[in-house]
Amino acid sequence: MSKLYIVPTPIGNLEDMTFRAIKVLQEVDVILAEDTRTSGKLLKHFEITTPMQSHHMHNEHKTVEVIIKRIQGGETFALISDAGTPAISDPGFLLSRACIQQGIDIECLPGATAFVPALVNSGLPNDKFVFEGFLPVKKGRQTRLKFLADETRTMIFYESPHKLLKTLADFSTYFGEDRQISVSRELTKLFEETKRGVVKEVLSYFTAKPPKGEIVIVVEGKK
Repeated sequence: MSKLYIVPTPIGNLEDMTFRAIKVLQEVDVILAEDTRTSGKLLKHFEITTPMQSHHMHNEHKTVEVIIKRIQGGETFALISDAGTPAISDPGFLLSRACIQQGIDIECLPGATAFVPALVNSGLPNDKFVFEGFLPVKKGRQTRLKFLADETRTMIFYESPHKLLKTLADFSTYFGEDRQISVSRELTKLFEETKRGVVKEVLSYFTAKPPKGEIVIVVEGKK
């Protein structure tokens, strides 16, 4: 039966790839990849020869309809992103929604997602939390931060290294410099690091030591 598989891929350490994910990627007709060059290295490592097709944020509005028709025609697709679980701050939502609307079966495999280990190793409450992803760069940023200043649950953000200092400075302004936070970078990779403390301490640390790699910030909720 034709369907769409959503397949997580490692966020750094290739040993986090699951046996099931490899099997699915070997057996489907087509793999939809965010960046075929990046995913090509992963597929080569695991000796997966399934054809790939580009599917990313710049073309997904145009390709969804064609993919839906091909699945309805009997083909089976797998969707992967450059790293982690598709649709979590990555392309995937539009295609998933379209499949559901058309009655197409979707199967999402469990696997790597950056915010889960960052949350668990933060030392902050994780019984209730809110995932915010990337903050708006300009429009709506101030409004969102003002709204989140009263959030009582633990908050999770994604950030790029060159924007980390600005984001930490904004947290100091809107959440207070003594709010507890945890910043994890390069998760599962050789130079993985987690820095915990209050905002002013962590801001001072990364001001002196400019960060590299993908970053997850976990912020204590308002008490």
